[in-house]
Formats: sequence, structure tokens, C-alpha cells
Amino acid sequence: MMTDETKQNIDDMHYQSMLQLWRFAKSGHPYFIGETGIYFTDSMKAKRKLITDAQYTAISKQIGW
Repeated sequence: MMTDETKQNIDDMHYQSMLQLWRFAKSGHPYFIGETGIYFTDSMKAKRKLITDAQYTAISKQIGW
């Protein structure tokens, strides 16, 4: 079950922070499991729609992989 605090933390995250967590968090990170994982993924997708492809590319390059 997702707590209000967890939901607020996800809501407050910038897309860059979400992408970095998505790429580099260890397997089993609590933000990627169950109800929280669904909420995180949906939130990340919604925030991605708010930036341009050029902004996404710049963020991605800044984070690295």
C-alpha cells in the first residue's frame, strides 16, 4: 500500500530525478513495486509528455548510461 508521503514524494520529483532513479536504482526499489510502481510509472509518463524531445535528450545525456 502506498503512503501519502510516498505519493507526495513522487509528485514532487522532477522528470530528471525520476529518470535517474529509473535507470540506476537497484532491483527491488520500493518505488517500482506494486501500487507505488504503477503510480511512479504513470507519473513519469505524464511528466515526460510535458517536455520536448530536445529537453528529454538533454536530460538523458546529463544523466548518462
